[in-house]
Amino acid sequence: MALLESAASGTNAAGTTSAHAANDTCSAGDAHPAGGAHGSHPTLAPPRRPHRHGRGERAMIYIASLRTRWTSLLGAFVSVALGVGLTAAMGLGLDASLAAPERPPVRFAGSPVVVLGQDRLTVPVERGPETTYVSKPLAHPHPVDIELIRELRRLGPVRLDGDKRDAVGVDARARDVREVVDGRARVLTGDDRRQADPDAARDAEALVAVNSFLGTAGGVAAFVSVFVTASTFAFVVALRRREFGLLRMAGATPGQVRGQVLGEALAVGVAASVVGCVVGAWGGPLLGEALVEAGIAPRWFVVPGVGGTREAPRVSALFASWLTWPLQLAFWTGLFVAFAGAWTASRRAGRVTPAEASRDASVDSDVMPWSRRIVGTALLAYGLGLLGWTLATDPSSLMKRKTYTVQPMILITAAAALAPLLVRPVVRAFRLPGAIGLLVRENSTASVRRTAAITAPVLVTVALAGSLLGSAQAVSEAKSAEARERTASQLVVTGLDLKPPSERDIPGAAAVSASASTAVFVREEGSALIRSEARAVRDPAALAATSRLPVVAGDVRDLDDRSIVVNEEWEKRRVGAYVDVWLGDGRPARLRIVAVLARGSGDNGAYVTSANAGVPAVAPAPGRARARASVPVPVDRVDVRLEAGADPDGAAAALAAASGGEVRSAEEWLAATHPRTKAQTRLGLLMLLGISVVYTGISLASTLLMATSVRGAELRSLRMAGATRGQVRVVVAGEALVAMTAGTLLGLAVTAVNLGGLWLAGAP
Repeated sequence: MALLESAASGTNAAGTTSAHAANDTCSAGDAHPAGGAHGSHPTLAPPRRPHRHGRGERAMIYIASLRTRWTSLLGAFVSVALGVGLTAAMGLGLDASLAAPERPPVRFAGSPVVVLGQDRLTVPVERGPETTYVSKPLAHPHPVDIELIRELRRLGPVRLDGDKRDAVGVDARARDVREVVDGRARVLTGDDRRQADPDAARDAEALVAVNSFLGTAGGVAAFVSVFVTASTFAFVVALRRREFGLLRMAGATPGQVRGQVLGEALAVGVAASVVGCVVGAWGGPLLGEALVEAGIAPRWFVVPGVGGTREAPRVSALFASWLTWPLQLAFWTGLFVAFAGAWTASRRAGRVTPAEASRDASVDSDVMPWSRRIVGTALLAYGLGLLGWTLATDPSSLMKRKTYTVQPMILITAAAALAPLLVRPVVRAFRLPGAIGLLVRENSTASVRRTAAITAPVLVTVALAGSLLGSAQAVSEAKSAEARERTASQLVVTGLDLKPPSERDIPGAAAVSASASTAVFVREEGSALIRSEARAVRDPAALAATSRLPVVAGDVRDLDDRSIVVNEEWEKRRVGAYVDVWLGDGRPARLRIVAVLARGSGDNGAYVTSANAGVPAVAPAPGRARARASVPVPVDRVDVRLEAGADPDGAAAALAAASGGEVRSAEEWLAATHPRTKAQTRLGLLMLLGISVVYTGISLASTLLMATSVRGAELRSLRMAGATRGQVRVVVAGEALVAMTAGTLLGLAVTAVNLGGLWLAGAP
């Protein structure tokens, strides 16, 4: 029954259109039928030498084809226009973040010069044959010392911000201030004075997050857009085999057939790109508002439009803004996407033989060319091989956001490329009840191209949703599980400037470990300055008693003022070896490695003693590399392990009184500091998935519209065989449901492979 289309009619809607297209081409190419009328099977004369169409004739053929085939190309048009619109909007957002307006200073707006304590570490690194300098922000910026402030007061009035001495304002000439400072601090003028504002660093980090989000979203949009466009054109070519066969019988060369497909793609690409640029210009400001409301971008972040109002950008403003790189990139990307999506389909169309004109069977054969089989198999092998190699060599890298966001794309692309091969066995495994169920299954397996065209976008969406959201959740849970495994204390105190308590102050305390946040810097391979987060501890023995660190070599209790604990990610990681580092305040130090920790999920930082995490109280004098005195970094966390049978409530009350901080149980502290998934991360992933869902809806609607438009004869045959209108609708809907179910199952399989790699790497 799956083949009732051919039994009931000698042609379909596509065949009727194909006959007219063939007659048009026949007239243009001087290949006229020897006899017969429209609607019959004429006897064709042997084809003459192909006539080369002029530009006007080709344009007329393309326009006629587009006018007739607009329903089949509508999906490609919408997908390209949406992709161009997203690319334009995100390009405008990137342009706004990269060219963010200079914010006026707030804190010392009335001072022409600001002296800022040293807050960056700058070291030379080798980049090829040349030596350059790289900078990293210090964990403990230097204050402006009192002696320097006295010297500055001789130049003019000095403004302080309360008791803070991280920066001061000076009413004097910048040249005189630089002579006095002489490298002991940074001298800022003009808009650079904003660097002394407390929110300047937060805004810079937020702009980096905006760039990362927009870049990732743009990549996903381009990936899905190319895929949907390529699938649409491939299905169009499959539906037009008889038309292309008639063109070949009428004397058209393979190159002319390929040219027609590419010409249609050019027309679709140009029109869709123009529409997409207009949509992107309108949506850019809306995107900026959404990023601000979501907390991803700073409050002042604005994506400017290209002119006119946000509701209706002026046409003149669009033309005036055409030379801006976001719209240029969006337009040419759309054109490239249309051509890339149609290129493979055009080659397949050029290989259609004249015998295809007499084809009446609806059973798809040779549904995948060998080139696609090879590419899909290669991608599958590469994706699985890369996953296995990463698990064997560096499992912790799978926990990084860039890895679990980009790497799954390889397996998703491979599965989508091999979808026509995978669909038939999956659908045949379904057992649907009744005659209608049998008809749905057989129709789905017979028309593999139609089924695969519906299955593939569903596969991509399900695999993206499962891989991205599942990976983010798995990584968060892995970090939480690792933190729980490392924590051996029952009480945790947090605060900005805690008073370190002793065991005598807390009834039932077995060990008390006070620590502070810091960082160490190391230059690896002479070409990169790496910042490693660290904890500065006061008592290494107490640290070992209140935590279960994953030590793979050495002993944490051997830590002293001349040593360091590192993890396996460090270039030097042999116990007993010396490593040259810069401490959190920029002081150079040569420390001996006493213990090495496992990589884990990225939360196993370095450990130093409190003596190696001091903040200089006096800036280095001119010509001196090190400060003359330092102040210990304030304690921000205290871990307490209780003896068996101790009263947790009594110990917590005593701990709060002795330390002056917030006391929580270890479980409460872990839940607050190690959430499942950050809200901003979840929102960003949901926005990416929203793009994929929209594209999937476009692809499904386009495919079903194209497929239904050429199935009139088949559906009439069902009616003639006794099927009611409701049963016909059930058959069509059932075929779509079966295809979407197959896509869901294949997408879940890809998700299982991606998440399985994370589980093997340590995720629960």
